[in-house]
Parts: sequence; structure tokens; C-alpha cells
Amino acid sequence: MDDLVQQLKEKAGLSEEQAHKALGVMKDYLMGKVPPMFNGFVEGFFAKGSNASAEEDPLA
Repeated sequence: MDDLVQQLKEKAGLSEEQAHKALGVMKDYLMGKVPPMFNGFVEGFFAKGSNASAEEDPLA
């Protein structure tokens, strides 16, 4: 997620704190839009740091 935070800071002009809050809003939004059976996937996606390996990342 560090790369996404960095992009939010650079492209949207957000501070570190604002970027993290924006990610929280995105996560909450997605959790409300996907079926409950996908909540774990969304949680896992937002919980991963930038050091996660490709084997651990379901989107890789």
C-alpha cells in the first residue's frame, strides 16, 4: 500500500495522514459494495504492505 499512499501524496497533493484516511474511506466503500463473501479479500488487500511478495498477493 505504500506505493498507493505515495501516489495519493504526489498526484492529489495529500499529506501522509490524509492519504491514509483516503485509503480507509476507499476500503470502507468497497466493503459496502462487495458481497460479504469477498470482505476477507478486501481486508487482505488493504492490510498488505508494499513488501508483500507476489505469491501472497491475490491480484498479482
